Amino acid sequence: MANNHHPKLTASETALLWGSYQNDTLGVCMISHFLQTVEDEEIRPLLQFALDIAKQHLRKLTAIFKEEKHPIPIGFTKADINLNAPKLFSDTFMLYYIQGMGAMGLNTYSTALPNAARKDIRDYYTSCLHSSSELYNRTSDLMQQKGVFIRAPYIPYNEKVEFVEKQHFLSGWIGDQRPLTSNEILLLFANLQRNMFGHALLTGFSQIAQSKEVKHYMTRGAEISKHHMEIFHKYLTESNVETPMTWNIMPTASTEPPFSDKLLMFHTTAINALGIGYYGASLAGTARKDISASYSRLMIEAGEYSADGANLMIKNGWLEKPPSAPDRKALVKS
Repeated sequence: MANNHHPKLTASETALLWGSYQNDTLGVCMISHFLQTVEDEEIRPLLQFALDIAKQHLRKLTAIFKEEKHPIPIGFTKADINLNAPKLFSDTFMLYYIQGMGAMGLNTYSTALPNAARKDIRDYYTSCLHSSSELYNRTSDLMQQKGVFIRAPYIPYNEKVEFVEKQHFLSGWIGDQRPLTSNEILLLFANLQRNMFGHALLTGFSQIAQSKEVKHYMTRGAEISKHHMEIFHKYLTESNVETPMTWNIMPTASTEPPFSDKLLMFHTTAINALGIGYYGASLAGTARKDISASYSRLMIEAGEYSADGANLMIKNGWLEKPPSAPDRKALVKS
C-alpha cells in the first residue's frame, strides 16, 4: 500500500522557507538593478544566471506556501526598486556581490538541509546547494580570469609534523606572541574581506538612503566595518602575513536611490547577522586568547548595531514578523 502521509511543515522548515523567501526577493531586486547598469558583457550572463536562480527559488517557495495554505511573505517587491536609477556600484563590486551570494547560499543551505525533515524540502535545499556551488564557481572562475580574485595569504609549508608542547600556544595577552596558525590566518583574512565588502556596500547605501536616520545608520555601519578591518589587518601584519586587498569596489558618486530604505535596512541587518555568526565560528576556531577576546568584543559591537537596526525597522513598520508560535496566554484571555 502506498504511503500517502504528507506531514505539515515543522517550525524549523517554516522558518527556513520564510527566510529563503525574504532573501530571494531581496536578491531579485539587487541583481535586477545590477543588470540595468552593468557595462562588462562578460559579467552580464553571470548576473542573469544569479537572477534566474533567485526567481526559480521564488516559484518553488510560492508553490510550497500555497500547497500548505500558508500566507505568502511580502519580502521585497517592485515598490522597493527603481530600475531607472543610475549605476551605484562598479562592475567589479557586482562580481564580488554574486560571489558572496554563492558563498552565503552554501553556508545557509548547508544549515537548512539537516534541519529539514520532509523529503520535498530536503530535495529543494539540495538543489539550492548545487546552484549555489555553480554560482560561486562560475563567478570565481571569471574573477580569476579578470585578475580580481583575492587569494588568501601564503605561508611556507612546514618541513615536518609538530605537536604543541607549551601553554604559551594559547596565550597572547602579554610578552611575545606566537605567530598565527594557518587556521587563524584563514579566519582573520575571511573576516577582513567580508568587512571590506560590507564597508563598500554600506558606503553606497549611505549615499542613497532617503531617511536621515537610515543614512546615519548606514554611515555608522560603514565606520564599524572599517574599524573591524583595522583590527584584523593588525593581527595579520604583526605576524608578517601579507594581506592582499580588494580593489575597485567602492560605489560611484550617485545619490539617486535604486532601492527603498526598507530594503537597505533589511539587507544591512541580514549581513550583520551573518557577520556575528562568522565571528562566533572564528572565536571557536581561534586558540590565541587575545584574538578570541577581540572576536568577543566585536560580536558585542555588532550585536548592539543589529539591535538598533531592528528598532529602527520596527519604528518605520518595515520589519515583517516571522511565523511564530501562538500566544497561549492571550488566547486564554480572549
